[in-house]
Amino acid sequence: MRKLFKFHGGVHPPTHKTESSRTPIVQAAMPSKLVIPLHQHVGNRAVPTVQVGERVLKGQIIGRPEGRLSSAVHASTSGTVSAVDMQVVAHFSGLPDLCVTIIPDGKDEWIAHSGMDYKQTPHSELRQRLREAGIVGLGGAVFPSDMKSYSHKHKIKTLVLNGAECEPYITCDDLLMRERANEILRGAEVLRELLYAEEVLIGIEDNKPEAIAAMRQAVADDGHARMEVIAVPTLYPGGGAKQLIRVLTGIEVAAGVRSTEKGVQCFNVATAYCAWRAITFGEPLLSRIVTVTGNVERAQNFEVLLGTPVDELVAQAGSKADTYKHIMGGPMMGVDLPSGAVGVTKATNCIIEASQAMFPPPQAAMPCIRCARCAAVCPAELQPQDMYWFAKGKDFGKTQEFHLFDCIECGACAYVCPSHIPLVQYYRFAKSEIWQREQEQQAAEVARERHEFHMLRIEREKQEKAERLAQKEKAALAAKPAAPTPLPVAADPNADPENTLQMRIDSAVAHSNMQMRIDAAAARAKEQVATEQPKNTDALTPQQQAEIAEIEARRAKFHEIASHPGADDESPKQ
Repeated sequence: MRKLFKFHGGVHPPTHKTESSRTPIVQAAMPSKLVIPLHQHVGNRAVPTVQVGERVLKGQIIGRPEGRLSSAVHASTSGTVSAVDMQVVAHFSGLPDLCVTIIPDGKDEWIAHSGMDYKQTPHSELRQRLREAGIVGLGGAVFPSDMKSYSHKHKIKTLVLNGAECEPYITCDDLLMRERANEILRGAEVLRELLYAEEVLIGIEDNKPEAIAAMRQAVADDGHARMEVIAVPTLYPGGGAKQLIRVLTGIEVAAGVRSTEKGVQCFNVATAYCAWRAITFGEPLLSRIVTVTGNVERAQNFEVLLGTPVDELVAQAGSKADTYKHIMGGPMMGVDLPSGAVGVTKATNCIIEASQAMFPPPQAAMPCIRCARCAAVCPAELQPQDMYWFAKGKDFGKTQEFHLFDCIECGACAYVCPSHIPLVQYYRFAKSEIWQREQEQQAAEVARERHEFHMLRIEREKQEKAERLAQKEKAALAAKPAAPTPLPVAADPNADPENTLQMRIDSAVAHSNMQMRIDAAAARAKEQVATEQPKNTDALTPQQQAEIAEIEARRAKFHEIASHPGADDESPKQ
């Protein structure tokens, strides 16, 4: 029998799982419309590939992956695109995101699709198929599965299949393992092949005996010698990847370290099932199992087309009139939906209908009494009370010193807090502020680099211009005719500086040299005048020619007068 280990902390909230696990999975009815967000995964939002008015087929890509970390989004059924716009989505912020709205035509007409033999297909093609099929983690993390299936950097010894499903109310994985165990194991085999893993450990909490029995029977029937189904103690949040790895293998995945560096990779059982469908049949991720429970007449699990409005889904379970909000996920880590019009996404594993009796409004928070209960139950072994103080005081540097980003936001600390402080909300606030400041700092750094490059370019252009001018001046000097060299005059070493005769001789020589330079300049000017032609004497009008003739006549008369002696003398006065 395999030895199991323990992780720090944990709580035992009421499970409320039996209400929705008594009946089989039911196919949800076709909705009146599908509101499909293009950002249903970690990484870059998918880029829309359809336009309003276009008819799409089931399985057609309506959002192509953008960048390395992204995943495709598909039409869940055939129909007509009625909008590609910003709509409210299931998110803590309540902010809108880009969505594609499809009006189903009821034909459910597929695109052409086919599978492949994973044993005969290169791993690069298998990973590309997972990317194009939109396969992401369905346990809540929605990390693109093609990116998790690499093993070139670290040797993967153990593939952990997560069937713990530790959060209250949620039973979608439980029912999936009961009804589709064989397909889950085949998907696990595909993932094991991609990772070159030596073993597959399937961890299921011991409050799911039917699922444990079904999975063990499937392992025995198919003869999977490398797979083992292990029942683990029921303890929240034992379904966290690091916590389950710790329980099954004893490996402690420290802060800032990925499990792959320790030779372990973890996938959800639903992810393995969808990976098998994508590889074997060429089916993209178009639907998922969703638990609808809480304040409803018939709590059960539905197979739901992605994009189905929550209001239409919960109506099929008989949502009661006193329901005042919808919770996506479990009560510990779930999201209060801003509207019932939001569409089901790949991350939607559960919808809880909340009434005042079942989920009363939170009590007013009181001052922290430093009881340290939060630290005792924290599975990440953090100091929640200190992180709360620094987050409240907006000292985000200190929150990081206390390893804020190691918090998995499981809500165990807030669950046991006697002061009813919404601790997780403070941690989310601090994380968002830190991310925002980092983005602003990165933007400022980019702006600084662009400014420095701009100034460098201006300086380079100035230098290049100066070099061009220098080369031009150098070429002009080389083309200019040399002036006559003045005759050298040897100075008499015995001459007296005060000898006026010597001074006169020197002056005469200097005057002679100056006259030579003047004559040379005059000769060059005459040569230039002779070679240059006026540019303004072409195509003269008769009037202009007459004016020129008159000017030339006056000029000739003035030259004649100036040529006679005494021409400039004044006339005798009377």
